[in-house]
Amino acid sequence: MFNNIRFMEFSIDLDGVDLRLLDQLQRDASISNQALARQLGVSSATCLRRVRRLHDSGLIERQVAIVQPERLAQALGHGLTAIAEVSLDHQDAAQLQAFEARAVADAAVQQCWRVSPGPDFVLIARVPDMPTWLALTQRLFTQDANVRNVRTFFATKRAKFETNLPLALD
Repeated sequence: MFNNIRFMEFSIDLDGVDLRLLDQLQRDASISNQALARQLGVSSATCLRRVRRLHDSGLIERQVAIVQPERLAQALGHGLTAIAEVSLDHQDAAQLQAFEARAVADAAVQQCWRVSPGPDFVLIARVPDMPTWLALTQRLFTQDANVRNVRTFFATKRAKFETNLPLALD
């Protein structure tokens, strides 16, 4: 089975090996090329070529280390995770883009989603304490006359966190 994916200016055909490769890399990108090739039943050269093709096409955006927040909190202090729904007064393209640009430029904002219906944006922010959260609200919300409403939820427990996208594997 081949799936043709058009991504920006790239078109890439994905077969079952590619999907299994993506699935494994989403679970553990630190695996060696040799071990990955063994799991997929292909040669190391083929595996490396496919991984490079997936990177070059933009399908693999980046590889990162996922830090366990509870363990980090033991070392640095607990911090706050805020989920904020943001509604704007004016939703023309320029106003939406201006707010989005400010939100994604702020280091405390980990995720910025433009959503519909309901609020215009949902932000996930991580800050060390309440004074830092208040400073963020001043920067992003209070000083922007176009922000009509902000509703914030503070996370009390992370029950599930996944980064891998589900893939249709045969």
